[in-house]
Amino acid sequence: MAGVKNSSHERLDVEATLTEVEKLQFDRAHRHASGLFYVEGVRNFVKAIDNGFDISAIVFSEKLLTAPLARKLVRKSRRAGVPCISVTPEQFRRVSQTERASGIGAIAHQRWFNLHDISPQAGLCWVALQTVRSPGNLGTLIRTSDAVGGAGFIFIGGSVDPFDPDVVRASMGSLFHQKFVRTSLSALRHWVRHQDCSTIGASPDGMADFHQFNYPQSTLLFLGEERQGLTSQQRDLCQHLVRIPMVGAVDSLNLAVAGSLLMYEIYKSRTSSIPIHS
Repeated sequence: MAGVKNSSHERLDVEATLTEVEKLQFDRAHRHASGLFYVEGVRNFVKAIDNGFDISAIVFSEKLLTAPLARKLVRKSRRAGVPCISVTPEQFRRVSQTERASGIGAIAHQRWFNLHDISPQAGLCWVALQTVRSPGNLGTLIRTSDAVGGAGFIFIGGSVDPFDPDVVRASMGSLFHQKFVRTSLSALRHWVRHQDCSTIGASPDGMADFHQFNYPQSTLLFLGEERQGLTSQQRDLCQHLVRIPMVGAVDSLNLAVAGSLLMYEIYKSRTSSIPIHS
């Protein structure tokens, strides 16, 4: 990784790559059309590699990148034929969205799964979402799902983008351990009808307190949008509605908080069958 002067061709490659990184960070339509997303930081880079994500290109600054493992993975990726674009600290900071630029980023292929290829018995549970206002909330939910052994997320329609840079950042690397499915409401309804699983929705008017409900082994957890809650179509898909009791003046909880409480309650009901690690 010794520094060398860039030729004019290499300079063009650098500029084209940095432009692509910027588009992937700020243009959702481009992320969707290309099927790519950008990850930044040592943790995300290492987890993307370790979990077998297909890397299109690596962007690194030799002066900024000090983590030995990340440097080793750059060398290994380069030997495997992955384009590794060396940039100056100033060039890297131009596209960096973190408070302290780590000097490593990667353009990776999004990973999606087909609804009919997943099992409702996989992991602790699946989480179904149709709309999320805050990318940070989704990132936190992904992080919680990973923490409790959740299988992943089923996104209804095209509103939610788990590969938004803010989601990736908030997930703290957990995104690389979760499966993502995008489907329609009608396809999900058909899938649920032919699966051995329970569909449970979170709602203030739920009939049972969430900590008193007996969660089945195969659970699909529906979470509504932050302000409006579950849609009528989502409620129709739910076999049970549970509520989180609130005794103070507040009348609702943050989506990430509510979803995390529910996932941990499901985890609590399965503690005997899921190994605990620290």
